[in-house]
Amino acid sequence: MTSRVLATLVATGMTFSGIAGAAMAQTYRVHLTSLNAGKIGSAPEGNATLKVVGDTLEVRIKMNGVPANIEHWEHFHGFADARNATCVTPDMDANQDGFIDLLETEPVSGTTMVPFNDRPEEMQIPTHTYPHASARGNFDYTKSVPLAQLAAKFGQTYQDQTIDLERRVLYVHGVPSDSALPTTVGSLGPVPSHVTLPIACGKIVKVSG
Repeated sequence: MTSRVLATLVATGMTFSGIAGAAMAQTYRVHLTSLNAGKIGSAPEGNATLKVVGDTLEVRIKMNGVPANIEHWEHFHGFADARNATCVTPDMDANQDGFIDLLETEPVSGTTMVPFNDRPEEMQIPTHTYPHASARGNFDYTKSVPLAQLAAKFGQTYQDQTIDLERRVLYVHGVPSDSALPTTVGSLGPVPSHVTLPIACGKIVKVSG
């Protein structure tokens, strides 16, 4: 095992048992289920795999039933103090407007942390480089992320915290701009609420390594 691989594993908060264990890929899976399905006209569902291979994080996210022909923001969310994040549930509609918005996810899911766009390692949330759904409402996102660079940026942003995937959840967002959302639907600063409305969520679970 190289010193670079060892440093990457430590920096990301991933543990292992012995050198043989560290040499194996660490695999995490996510099953994403729908949010706001009764309001957006579809019930998005999908699966994701996040695999640590050496100093690379291999990400694949496949979604079906998302609003068609639009870009969909996707990120993992979590707490900067290392608390365990979970997905929001329909009964957490705090303002009772009938929608679970981004702000209402924060008590159980924490903040938006790492984007799955064209360059996750830069941790730039507002971009136009997220996956774009097909006319059938599907997308398949794949990305090889330089893990050491992501871990360094993550530690700078969140005061030396580690990525710690098992404490995070994955969200997919976005409905068409002409969606009839009430003004009470909250969002991320100046970003329109139709861009950040959560449409699916899943807990990241370690399955091997």
